[in-house]
Amino acid sequence: MVRTMGTRAMRRQYFSAVGLALLLSLSGCGEQTPTVPSATSAEGLWTGTTITSRTVTAAVLEDGASYFFYSLPANPNQIAGVLQGLGLSDKGGFTSSHAKDFGIGLTPLDTAISATYAARQFLNGSFTDSGAGTVAFTSTYNIAYETTPSVASLAGVYLGQAGSSGGVQSATVTATVDGMFTGTEQNGCTFSGKATARSHGNVFDQSVTFGGPPCFFAGSTFQGIVYFDIATRRLYTAAPNSPRTDAAIFFGTKLL
Repeated sequence: MVRTMGTRAMRRQYFSAVGLALLLSLSGCGEQTPTVPSATSAEGLWTGTTITSRTVTAAVLEDGASYFFYSLPANPNQIAGVLQGLGLSDKGGFTSSHAKDFGIGLTPLDTAISATYAARQFLNGSFTDSGAGTVAFTSTYNIAYETTPSVASLAGVYLGQAGSSGGVQSATVTATVDGMFTGTEQNGCTFSGKATARSHGNVFDQSVTFGGPPCFFAGSTFQGIVYFDIATRRLYTAAPNSPRTDAAIFFGTKLL
């Protein structure tokens, strides 16, 4: 989290649009009911900043799984990576000792997350990467977590950037109201998949399968999450591979 994106991230342009594929938080399951997080856990959506001027957008799910998206320093319009792990909420403390820091264009690092929280109010703490140091962050609860997901409102075309340890490139995804999606990235890689609504909160699960070369993850299927910020029309997606040695990340904007 304290690292910066290397120049090789911008040079290697063959990354698969994996994150994009995560894109559609649309689910074919229809409308879900609103979710109010437990009064004793850190569950929810969180928005904040680090002391290094990075924007943080986080989802802590009801099962403890967490995804902390972070931007480039002083540039909220460009995602630099995501911290992903399984955490525990206990008496105002949230910890995840086996998280991974998937920085775009960088080798993933083992990471620990330690924070204090007040349910539906704040989540403040620090990220500690192996060999890279500790960065403190503060965040506040985003009530959008309690919004009933709207599949129909998510259908459309998204433009943005997809990234992994291999680098970053532009990509386009087209989603339909049934949760199915197809996409193409700059180098010609194609992918397809489907997103489904979770039983808790305004966050979605997704599965995406990549085509053959030139896809960076050719022939692979990934599982991950999607969060669509209705207010900013921004889409956040992340999906680690099963051994957690790499991850597909996407950050983009829905066209009007």
